[in-house]
Amino acid sequence: MSAPVTTSRAEDAATAGERRRRRRPGRQKGIAGNALWFWIFVGPFVLGLLVFSYLPIIWSLVLSFFEAYNTATPSKFVGLQNYIDMLKDHNFLSSLGTFTIFAVFIVPLTFILSLALALLVNQVKIARAFFRSVFFLPTACSYVVASLIWRLSIFNGVRFGLANTILGWFGIDNIAWLSTVSPPWYWLPIVTVRLWLQLGFYMILFIAGLQRISPTLYEAAYVDGAKPGWQVFRYITLPQLRATSIAVLILNLIAAYQAFDEFYNLIGNVNYARPPLVYLYGISLGSIQDLGHGSAGALILAVIIMIVTLLQARIFGFGKAGD
Repeated sequence: MSAPVTTSRAEDAATAGERRRRRRPGRQKGIAGNALWFWIFVGPFVLGLLVFSYLPIIWSLVLSFFEAYNTATPSKFVGLQNYIDMLKDHNFLSSLGTFTIFAVFIVPLTFILSLALALLVNQVKIARAFFRSVFFLPTACSYVVASLIWRLSIFNGVRFGLANTILGWFGIDNIAWLSTVSPPWYWLPIVTVRLWLQLGFYMILFIAGLQRISPTLYEAAYVDGAKPGWQVFRYITLPQLRATSIAVLILNLIAAYQAFDEFYNLIGNVNYARPPLVYLYGISLGSIQDLGHGSAGALILAVIIMIVTLLQARIFGFGKAGD
């Protein structure tokens, strides 16, 4: 009896092995097919990233060591002279000062207001998704379109503008918002349009952080005698939002360095309020078209952004295991 049983088991094992061998080509074909579809969908984005992002960065690095007037083709090698010229350029340094003032306004205001909106929306029990969508919608608006609305309809400097109309109700004269340097009223439209455009995005980040906080922490705090409101916010909510808060600060500071559309479309390329990108745009694509110095300035700005971001992350301890 044992010999037939042993033979039957051997035949079954051979049959199973044959079936596995037959399946392998199909499985390999399936893996190859998945890889093909992966590159069909991802390939255009990778190609666009290479052509429109990485190659221009590399070519900008090359141009920064050459003279390149009215052309994107390097002509004469000058080494680090373009970098030295930009670091000595009063207008470029002044543009960095303009950014500093802009960041002093926009970073804390965005942080406080987006956190406040997140706390309010997160506590809403009815139509929470509606209010979240309403506050997030401005992020889908073009910076150019929003800047033109601010310039032509709200802060246009004549009595028909919304801001001057409201001031007229109280007997206050019209203000030329975008051209008054003393006092510098131009900061009001520049800061408010950026706030309107980006508050919703950072609000969503804070809401995501709030929803990660365990309700048991609040229950334990109430049991220990903590009072709802400022005490709970200070000792429970804010510490739990530490990682989100640091991310918001870093992203906001980088976005402030990259300010261009609101400045250029509200007040243009003027000396009294010109961030680095507007000044570099004037050098590279303006009447001078000096792509060598423009590329050097752009890379200096990129290095500044990188250093500030790394320092900020190091100071706040962003990315530690506890986060």
